[in-house]
Amino acid sequence: MNPVYIAGTGVWTPSEVITNEELVQSFNRYVELFNERNAAGIEAGTVAALTPSNAEFIEKASGIKQRFVMEKAGILDPERMFPIFPQRADDEVSLMAEIGVTAARQALAAAGREAADVDLVICAASNHQRPYPAIAVEIQSALGCTGYGYDMNVACSSATFGIEQAANALRSGQAKRALVLGPEITSAHLEWRDRDCHFIFGDVSTAVLLETEPSGWEILGSKAATSFSSNIRNNAGFMNRGEPNGQEGRDKLFRQEGRKVFKEVCPMAADHIAGHLSGLGFTPQDVRRFWLHQANLSMNQLIAKKLLDRDATLDEAPVILDRYANTASAGSIIAFHEYKEDLAKGDLGVICSFGAGYSIGSHVVRKV
Repeated sequence: MNPVYIAGTGVWTPSEVITNEELVQSFNRYVELFNERNAAGIEAGTVAALTPSNAEFIEKASGIKQRFVMEKAGILDPERMFPIFPQRADDEVSLMAEIGVTAARQALAAAGREAADVDLVICAASNHQRPYPAIAVEIQSALGCTGYGYDMNVACSSATFGIEQAANALRSGQAKRALVLGPEITSAHLEWRDRDCHFIFGDVSTAVLLETEPSGWEILGSKAATSFSSNIRNNAGFMNRGEPNGQEGRDKLFRQEGRKVFKEVCPMAADHIAGHLSGLGFTPQDVRRFWLHQANLSMNQLIAKKLLDRDATLDEAPVILDRYANTASAGSIIAFHEYKEDLAKGDLGVICSFGAGYSIGSHVVRKV
């Protein structure tokens, strides 16, 4: 079996930012309008009044201070509360492919490779712009890669699961070099009118280049696990038009039972990482850095504490959540991209993501 290495990474970040203060101002205006328009129903007890939010609550609940988005005017319009994306013609590159290509070119440049050197492209994201043709194949064409490509979705674990599939293809000789892309346009599947989750997500695109030639970081082992749960769910799909409510139901956007997720996923993730390390002959104390999924600051702190039997430092478990918010599957890749260059040859690290499914994916890597 061929050894596999992460040769380069790339991150594309939108130019527009929404701070907690901006988000709260917009949301609270929406709440005022809703309560005014439904005053009679609220007084009669047939409509529940909405509660305003505040920036301090958001940061305390999540650790998030801001988020990057592809389009903020529509999101902050209290009469709209979702982004504005003009439809593109079929002969134009799609929005998701466009940002995937940009991140891919960064990863290729970091590794000193050309697109023609790549013969596998995987677009691994929590939501895809369309069912078909595959975004990965569009990106493959736009870049000029050879071989084949496909889309995959394991929610917030998409990137780590995608890396595992790419690594397996390289180990077996089916491909020689692979790009795993995470164009996450999370602003489009977030319910910005829901106080419990309107602050969670941000947009971004990531890319990871894998190859069999020694470079960057060797992947010593990969591990994936799933366990069914509806505590994080999105029911949007092609069958919605046959349902009574069509696309209009609240369940057609992101929703979660946050407390249940926290209680159930934290021990699962810690046990998963510890078991993965043990299977490779390592302990958590051998790990120089943990690049964890960036969903919630308290979750990451608890998982790291369970692994190390103490609080982890930001050097041991870096956080990008405060700047990027939750970027679905891209979070652990952004953390790896931004906080890997200072490590020394031989240092051990863990890239891990976890999310809906439930799903957990991890890679134990060592700097070459």
